[in-house]
Amino acid sequence: MPQNAISPEQNQLLAAMPAAARDRLDPYLEPVSLDLGDVLYESGDRLQYVHFPTDSIVSLMYVMENGSSAEISVVGNEGVVGIAVFMGGASTTSRAVVQSAGSAYRLAGARLNTEFNAVGEVQHLLLLYTQALLTQMAQTAVCNRHHTIDQQLARWLLLSLDRLRNDEVAMTQELIANMLGVRREGVTNAAMKLQRMGVIQYNRGHIRVLDRPRLEELTCECYAVVKRETDRLLPTPIQRDSSVTE
Repeated sequence: MPQNAISPEQNQLLAAMPAAARDRLDPYLEPVSLDLGDVLYESGDRLQYVHFPTDSIVSLMYVMENGSSAEISVVGNEGVVGIAVFMGGASTTSRAVVQSAGSAYRLAGARLNTEFNAVGEVQHLLLLYTQALLTQMAQTAVCNRHHTIDQQLARWLLLSLDRLRNDEVAMTQELIANMLGVRREGVTNAAMKLQRMGVIQYNRGHIRVLDRPRLEELTCECYAVVKRETDRLLPTPIQRDSSVTE
């Protein structure tokens, strides 16, 4: 059980569900703690559960036969991990790994399927989320092919910040390199460049963003495309803590 009190309203999809659907699902929502590096499912697994993050972030990754990997999308408090459950595939070729530790609500896939198959507001909401997630996947593929490591790192940091309630990301450069599918040296050079510019502060696996507007200027158009589509499709994002300085 998470040490800090959490609520289903901290997840954007759960908060947007109709009251009747929430009344049916709430008794089965199980709060769980997610630690950095936890694997929620592996490629080919038959998914039994979905996870609704509250203050954690999960990376969806593709892993090659030689062990190399690359992130295809991130899921935080705006979404749900395990769309194959209600999209009919049951399994997926990606791996779900906790990128930022925190909490989530776990729900048996069969319970969510019942609501999805009722063909009502819940189904519409989950399909909109799936469209937003597919946009992120497509844009990530384009970004990894056409943009510099500097731009990719800036995009990755911004996507992470959008799903957290503070300005700090706990992640080593080695893990970031695995997420982006690039050499660690490339991430190190990009991070040091941002630090020299006063955009971030990096220390022992913790990256704190000091100048978000500047970071947005330095990233490629991929971040804006994903954010714009996510904002268009999904309910109003959860507000960050008022004590956090933008």
